[in-house]
This record gives sequence, C-alpha cells and structure tokens, in this order.
Amino acid sequence: MKLAPRLAVLLAAAVVSATACAPQTSDNSSSGKDEKSGTLRVWLFQEVDTKPKEKVVDAVLADFEKAHEDTEVSVEYIPVETRAQRIKAAFNDPKSAPDVIEFGNTDTAGYVKDGGLADVTEEFGAWDEAKDTDPTARQSVTVDGKVYGAPYFVGVRALYYRTDVFGELDLDVPRTLAEVASTAKQVRAAKPGLYGLAVGGAYTYGAMPFIWANGGELATGKGGSYAAAIDSAAARKGIEAYTSLFGDDNCPAAKCAGMGGNDTVTAFASGKAAMAIGGDFSHQAVEAGTVKGKYAVVPLPGVEPGSVAPAFAGGNNIGVLKSTSHRTLAVDLMKRLASKKAQADLFEAMGFLPTFTDVRQQVAKEQPFVKPFVDTLAAGTKFVPASPAWATIDSSQVLPTMFQEVVSGKKDVDAAAGDAAKKMDAAFGSAG
Repeated sequence: MKLAPRLAVLLAAAVVSATACAPQTSDNSSSGKDEKSGTLRVWLFQEVDTKPKEKVVDAVLADFEKAHEDTEVSVEYIPVETRAQRIKAAFNDPKSAPDVIEFGNTDTAGYVKDGGLADVTEEFGAWDEAKDTDPTARQSVTVDGKVYGAPYFVGVRALYYRTDVFGELDLDVPRTLAEVASTAKQVRAAKPGLYGLAVGGAYTYGAMPFIWANGGELATGKGGSYAAAIDSAAARKGIEAYTSLFGDDNCPAAKCAGMGGNDTVTAFASGKAAMAIGGDFSHQAVEAGTVKGKYAVVPLPGVEPGSVAPAFAGGNNIGVLKSTSHRTLAVDLMKRLASKKAQADLFEAMGFLPTFTDVRQQVAKEQPFVKPFVDTLAAGTKFVPASPAWATIDSSQVLPTMFQEVVSGKKDVDAAAGDAAKKMDAAFGSAG
C-alpha cells in the first residue's frame, strides 16, 4: 500500500474512536516469565495487497525460527480499521494477546498510558543498528525518555506539480510557500477549470507544514505536561497562510473546505489540480491517474528560498506487549522485523520508506521517485505531541474544525485558533 492512503489518514485516527470508549486496561502487567521456547504470536496490519508484505515477513520468521530451536511464530494480519478494538482488547486479556504487534506511530503514547507496551529502552540502546535510526522515527517510539518499540517505516509528504501545465504557462517551480500560493493563483486565473493547489479543510497533515514553516508549534512541553501553542503568533501566521488558499482564486471553499488528504491527491491524479501536497505513499495512485508522465515532485518549500517546510513524519512501529511470557524472544523478533535488511526488503516489496537514514539513502539511489521525500526527511520533520491526549484531539477534529471555521468566515484566525487551543488544553489536562 506504500503507506496506504487509508493508513495515512488513520495513523492518528483509526485508534482514537476506541480510545474514548474502550474499557480501561486492567490486567496488562508483565507475566514475569521469559520462556525460551514455544509459540510467539504476532499481529501485523493487512495491506491493500498483503502478499508482498507476507513474503518479507516470512523470510524474517524463517531466520528467526532457525536461530531459536523449539520456537514457532504465528502471524495474524489484522484489519487496520479494527486494530484499535483488537489491540485494546489484547491489553485487557493477556492470555489471548500477541507477543509482538505493529502499531501506528501516533499510537505510542496512548498505548504506553494503557500499560500495554513493554519498555525496551535497554535492548534498543544495545542494538547496533539503532544508531542509524532517524531522530523523528526514534521520537515516535519514545515516551518520557523510554523506548517502547522499534520504528518500522516512515512516510512524508511533498509537493506534486503538473509539468505540462507549468510548461504551458511558463511557470517556475515554487521556491517558497508564498510562491506556492501565488503560482496556484496564476494557474487558476489562466485555467479556471483547475485548482491551482488542491487543499482540504480536513487535511490536517497537509496544513501542518504551513504552521511549522512559519515557526509555529501544535503544542509545547513534553512527557505528561503539554500546553497548546496553536494560538501563538507564529502558528496563527501559518494558519493564515494555509487558509488563504481557500477561495475562488485557487480552491473554492464550497468544494475544498471538506476535502481530506485523499481527496486532494485524487483531484491531482485525475487532472483537476495543478499541484497537491501528497505522500510517497501517494505515488502509486498518481501513477494510476490521468497525469501519469506529466508530473514531478519536489520538497514542499518553506518560508525562505531554498528551505523545506517541515513535514509530519507518519509511519508504523513494531512493539512488544508487556504481558508477553517470551520477552527475550519477542524483543529479538521485533528487532529482526524492523532490521535494516527487513526494511530494505519491505521498501522493495511495498514502497515503505525505511527509518534508517543509510538504508533510505540507498533506496533513493535505486528509485528516483523517492528522492524528494528522502530530501524532505533529511531537512527535518516534525511529530505530533507524544501525549495520549492527541487521540482525543484528533478524533474530535479540533484542527480541521479550526481551519473550516476560518475558511467559512465563521471566525477569524485569532478566534478559531484560540478556541482550538482551549480544546487542546482540555484534552491535555484530561490525559493527566
């Protein structure tokens, strides 16, 4: 699925609906056992086509079982859409729980709060390959300075643009966010049937780079203490930059305010937009569209020429459940599944970007389409607050509501951002 579009949307959202309604975990303490044989259970995510992933995983399991006599591994590929309920239930029932799981990287803090993930700080620190993990990927498995898994793959977004339209209108590739906006409006003026830049009021991860590039943050703090920063002067400047793209001179609010990330990529792929902010995981969908052979990708520029707007680093991790009775074996299997070789093979099979910087540079040489996304990662990415409150914030649509209130004219930027900050602070406070 190349970090499938549905997963890109669900990275922060699929888990959250169950977070609010699932029962509190009650029996997820360590088993106290560390058996060196027997059967290990693994839950990984289903993909649009899981077979290529299965081949990579099966090769890892064959080596693992060869290295550990009297040991077998049972893998179940679970639907992404129902993973929240399955994993929360596993935290509540260790007897039927897996030993190793795949999970979205924004899920970490919530799962740690639930007491479901094992602290593998010592083992991760002793793992030779871990030193090449990129900092943002490592942050996604870290809560309060402790490590609760191994990064599995990462995905980021960049700027797709139509080379045929740019050539016809004699347009230069934008070097700043301001030029992205002005170029979008030039396209719209010359070709009223096209969106200059497809944007969406519900496209949180497409809007975040505008906030970060202008020096804003979603929140400040760390550990169990976060405070909203979405209403800071810098963040408001970014909100203004993003919401100014909604209008008849680019992407009409009546059509674009409700659009999400998939909608904007679909608009681009179908030839209805000259530009869009899409992920490495969007490449397959664009290639299958009418713009095949007529587009290129560059990192989304920042405020200053030559800079890159910080992108959200999405992706998945592999973790060990605290309740496992095979801790040593489970940690070894976690490392093997998330190893450099396995990540390189997973990229080859599925297109998932590796979390190791050296492996990522190698695959970029082999597959040119990866380069703008690798360059975006190298320029520095951002992550959501490592707080279980993020699930509530995301499921409550706090940021999309803020953007849509501004786009609709219901509130100005200051009022919408202020209200969003209050909602975020309430969620942070409730998270404890």
